[in-house]
Amino acid sequence: MNKMAEIESAESFGNYQAPDTVHLERILPGPIERVWAYLTEPEKRAQWMADGSIELRVGGAVELVFFCSKLCGETTPERFRKFDGSSLNGAVTRFEPPHALGFSWGGGAEASQVEMVLSERPNGVLLTVTHTRLPGRDVLINVSTGWHTHLGVLLDLLRGGPLRPFWPRFIAAEQEYEKRIPGLS
Repeated sequence: MNKMAEIESAESFGNYQAPDTVHLERILPGPIERVWAYLTEPEKRAQWMADGSIELRVGGAVELVFFCSKLCGETTPERFRKFDGSSLNGAVTRFEPPHALGFSWGGGAEASQVEMVLSERPNGVLLTVTHTRLPGRDVLINVSTGWHTHLGVLLDLLRGGPLRPFWPRFIAAEQEYEKRIPGLS
């Protein structure tokens, strides 16, 4: 099985409800409280996405610190090294434990918006991630690829591992998103 077929068999690609929005869904092993902990507890979130704090209340401060080099114990490709240790600040816009967490991605009028919604299903917990207000095709591709790959790490963790290599997955997904998002600007 080639890399892309491997990725696609376990993880669906994002879809685009608007030119500035990516929407991804994953069925994750529950229970819902366990998945919620991986979204909200810094030490658990750092294992799949970003370290940092989220004040768990509407209006609370968000600080996410990205260390992709630590996620799967592999060397970060040269073009991404400048982002290792980068931080993002925002504010909580939705907080409904254990079902919904929303926050601004960045500050000011140009901030994009993230919503993560959990709902129980017979086969696990459905996590829906919607990221809106993305300015342009390049950002949409990058954000789609990032969420796709980070959610793959979360799926690996919740299944009990092992963690598949992060960067080969990222690069393969990025190539696929390049094809799936033609003509958006």
